[in-house]
Amino acid sequence: MGAFVISKRLNGDYKFIFATRRGKTIFTSIGCKNKSDCEKMIAAIQENIGQFTFTRNKNAAGKYFFRLAKDGLVLATSRKFSTELLFQKGITSLMEHLPNSETLDFSENEFVFPDSEGVFAEEQE
Repeated sequence: MGAFVISKRLNGDYKFIFATRRGKTIFTSIGCKNKSDCEKMIAAIQENIGQFTFTRNKNAAGKYFFRLAKDGLVLATSRKFSTELLFQKGITSLMEHLPNSETLDFSENEFVFPDSEGVFAEEQE
């Protein structure tokens, strides 16, 4: 099982990743101005992965990766895989787990811990 994780970039754009249950990122989306765009892309990918194109690539270091596209527009780029076998296993696992994956939203960026000034100021009193 895997999960889509929506987050916010430092420039204010939204993105999502697809990660394994162990937290390893499989692919990262392009930046989106609105969170709803991320949610629409995730829904489209989950409902109709067959309509998307996986373009296999190899970088200068000999590592394999893929780009996920629809109608010529690249929507996501995968992590790098060291061997062709791991690359193929990654795509097979993705196809198996993607339709039933949950979506997690971490885009609000609410920090759950208090500021250090607040914590340490109380100790000095």
